[in-house]
Amino acid sequence: MTDPRADLLHYLRTARETVLWKLEGLSEYDVRRPLTPTGTNLLGVVKHLAIVETGYFGEVFDRPFPDPLSYDDDEPDSDMWATADESREDVVAFYRRAWAHADATVEGLDLDARADVPWWGEERRHPTLHLVLVHVIAETNRHLGQFDVLREQLDGAVGHRRERDNMSPGDEAARAGYRARLEDLARRFR
Repeated sequence: MTDPRADLLHYLRTARETVLWKLEGLSEYDVRRPLTPTGTNLLGVVKHLAIVETGYFGEVFDRPFPDPLSYDDDEPDSDMWATADESREDVVAFYRRAWAHADATVEGLDLDARADVPWWGEERRHPTLHLVLVHVIAETNRHLGQFDVLREQLDGAVGHRRERDNMSPGDEAARAGYRARLEDLARRFR
């Protein structure tokens, strides 16, 4: 038998560490630059994930996060980019503090403890800690998928974990051949 709380925390912690690993070795410009037409940028997504955790594991369980990073509700998507005054170190440190606060909430409450999530609407407004934890794991991994694609586009770095990339074996030439085969196949359907 496994402990559901420990299992859930393991998956959340693994995803968090992978998020930060995807920043390693990149310039300040590369972590901030908008890489999609909607402005998605790596450091901004880290900021967003930290704000998500402080909300879901702080505010909704009446355990307010003591040191919030400010963002402007009047500025579109201000939680999705770092200001000039917010360094990479500031945002990463904020994310790590959010983890500690979130983990304390998860470890300090029963999984069936009820939250009050006003932005979910009346019919879903009072989920359990278990459901909130699953939601945040899904949210983090959804954004981690963005990180995977964006990082690969920036410098070719791929993989799920630092210690094991979880990619098919092969070098750059093998991957280029694989990609060429897929492109040839796709062209048949033009």
